[in-house]
Amino acid sequence: MIMDFWKEHPRRNLWQHSLWGDFQISVGRKTRLLEVDGATALVVQHSLPFALNWLEVPRGPLFTNEKSLSKILEKIKGVGKKEQSVFVRLSPYQSLKIKNLELKITNYDHHPQTSLVLDLTLSDEELLAQMKPKGRYNIKVGERHGIQVRPSEDVSEFHRLLLITGGRDGFGAHPKSYYEKMLSALGDHAQLLLAEYEGRVIAGGIFVYIDEWGIYYYGASDHHYRNLMAPYLVQWAAVKEAQKRGCKHYDFLGISPERSKNHAWAGVTEFKKKFGGQVVEYPQACELVLRPSWYWLYRFYKKLR
Repeated sequence: MIMDFWKEHPRRNLWQHSLWGDFQISVGRKTRLLEVDGATALVVQHSLPFALNWLEVPRGPLFTNEKSLSKILEKIKGVGKKEQSVFVRLSPYQSLKIKNLELKITNYDHHPQTSLVLDLTLSDEELLAQMKPKGRYNIKVGERHGIQVRPSEDVSEFHRLLLITGGRDGFGAHPKSYYEKMLSALGDHAQLLLAEYEGRVIAGGIFVYIDEWGIYYYGASDHHYRNLMAPYLVQWAAVKEAQKRGCKHYDFLGISPERSKNHAWAGVTEFKKKFGGQVVEYPQACELVLRPSWYWLYRFYKKLR
């Protein structure tokens, strides 16, 4: 069984779990769970203009050796040829080293190459001690102002905050239904936390807890209340919830790469690093080209954007 292999694999993760496939289906994407001896892959199909498509293997495939990797890639290629996909994008935690396979390194990926991870086997006191002084201070500021953080099903309030944050920081938000479907598909593994001050929601986040991992997925806040430091209390509540659920690691899910200047994530990276943790680097995503002419047109289009 595919999920039995997932449970035993050292690099098992949310994006190669069948629950992620359920979420992708709920937002209108085709998925496939593929299996060969010693390897599995959750494959997600994304649409392109002109009725084209590309395949993604998010944080996968999971494999045990070069032989099993070769077999699962052949199976993925078979899906791509059947669907007439332009390319396959792979972003595994494991390095992809295989003979006679030409992979194109890409900077376009849904998954960060650099992240920040907290060790949740530490006690609360140890976690606070390894934070930056300003991180500890900001948590106390939020507590002094009486901010209350609670689980919620009010996606409308969270989406309102996302639109405020996106307008401030220059990024787009999905439709509200996207976050509702994510919370529904992931079930008890996902949680929306909202922070309230004097009866008003001023910050929040969507978090995922699966296997040994707690994951900070989406966050938003009302800049008008920035001096109350509510996002720090939201994060701290999620960290403690992950500990309570038995998670061993907490992934902040993306920071700007080390030594990068003027990166788009510089502001959020500064926020995340106040919680301490360890910077981790993952292999760069790569693409397996199936239809070369369309692929190079696609790359040219991405450069123009």
